[in-house]
Amino acid sequence: MIYLDNSATTYPKPPQVIRAVQSAVKAYGFNPGRGGYRQSIRTAQKVYEAREAIASFFHAPSPEAVIFTPGCTQSINTVIKGALRHGDHVILSSLEHNAVYRPVYQLSRMGEITFDIADVVIGDDEATIHHFRQAINRHTRMILCTHASNVIGYRLPTERLCALAHSYGILFCLDAAQSAGVFPIDMSNDGYDFVCCPGHKYLYGPMGIGLLLIGNDNTVDPLIAGGTGSVSAEPAMPDFYPDRLEAGTQNISGILGLKAGVDFVRQRGIDRIYQQESQLIDRLYRSLRRHDSLHLIGRTDEREGVYAPVLAFAADHTDSETLAEQLSQQYRIAVRGGLHCAPLAHKALGTIDSGVVRIAPSVFTSTEEMNILHSALSRIEQ
Repeated sequence: MIYLDNSATTYPKPPQVIRAVQSAVKAYGFNPGRGGYRQSIRTAQKVYEAREAIASFFHAPSPEAVIFTPGCTQSINTVIKGALRHGDHVILSSLEHNAVYRPVYQLSRMGEITFDIADVVIGDDEATIHHFRQAINRHTRMILCTHASNVIGYRLPTERLCALAHSYGILFCLDAAQSAGVFPIDMSNDGYDFVCCPGHKYLYGPMGIGLLLIGNDNTVDPLIAGGTGSVSAEPAMPDFYPDRLEAGTQNISGILGLKAGVDFVRQRGIDRIYQQESQLIDRLYRSLRRHDSLHLIGRTDEREGVYAPVLAFAADHTDSETLAEQLSQQYRIAVRGGLHCAPLAHKALGTIDSGVVRIAPSVFTSTEEMNILHSALSRIEQ
């Protein structure tokens, strides 16, 4: 199989990630913070080392600002439902994933908050920032937006949007689902209040582990409550991080696997990985744009470094899901077709009826595999 659906989850995982998961199950299968015996203490130390490595990678304020969650979606829900209050107003971008859109919509239907959607103008950061500024009102509490679109890979000017938010005393939350491990994220320099990340995508960790990074001394109410191994006599959740937001037994194999993934990305270098994957996408882009029946979506900004290594296209005579199925059944090429859980983005891009086929390589994708994909598309579209 040629796997080109890495925006959904990266595959294969680096060997050191697999070894770390295996080691976690064999050597660190103990509950940290719940016992004074040696194995529990050693496991707790390994978890703390993971926090340290991840805090360093993202330039988070401290290891305690690194919150482990079951995934990016829960991290986003924790911020939305733990930082917002009744009557607050939120601003989203027009390229958001349902992981952002649905919880905000849910709270709005309950009458808890209101929200607006700011249009992203591809290739014009000034216009995008203007639309966000226009949406701000006296009740605005947070701007929450994707770093890079999961559909087309377009990178939003999030550093400037964060500065805009702070100039009005507004919180800023970054959905880094498609950018963590692709673009550098520096919390100390960029000033993000919250960064939400999956572990299993471009950080190359296993599924079932995610991150919520908290900056600027922000307070978030817990999404769930339960045992933490600390201040156990109190009925309320602890008032300090990470315990405040980490109720229940931790996913040790996920945490240690994620640390190994972050170490892998750090050792390879984000810039090197980005250049390698972008070169594959650029070659494919130049090849596919010569096909009259294939339409490349969202690739109108010519600036370097604006797109994550993702390419989306639609075909004249075949809907996106059928085309993805053909590639799988006839050529054993795994891509994603459809709406990609991002109806806002598809409405903005004009592809809500057709969807798109998305190509997403990883650091393990070869030039030969991309050439095979191009040949397969050429034969299908003849």
